[in-house]
Amino acid sequence: MSSDAPQLIEAAVRGVLEEVPALKPMKLVVGVDLHGRGDVQQFRLELPELKVTKDIAADARVRVEMRRDFFNLMVEHGAKVDDWAQAFHEGRAKATGVQQYLQLIGRVVEKQRERARLRRAHG
Repeated sequence: MSSDAPQLIEAAVRGVLEEVPALKPMKLVVGVDLHGRGDVQQFRLELPELKVTKDIAADARVRVEMRRDFFNLMVEHGAKVDDWAQAFHEGRAKATGVQQYLQLIGRVVEKQRERARLRRAHG
């Protein structure tokens, strides 16, 4: 199961970057912790290159944690930014790290969600 995790993480991030292109140039290292049955798989996500490796990511500025089964479901069902936002709001996913990065990402995502809502309202 762990061998497909880097591809799933990459797919999830690509989906978010497609919806929120303003995040594409961001230079950031993210630690991704996927909690499974009795273990934690740790990955290092490097942006903007979108490089995922199995690593502790000691240099990560942001760390994202969630259950592996939940992550798999989200990716399999093609989760959109709104789905991820809801997961973080409900506590199914957790992001910790440098507050300035977390706030910046939050603001950029929220602005994109507002633009998308406006487009739907006018369309």
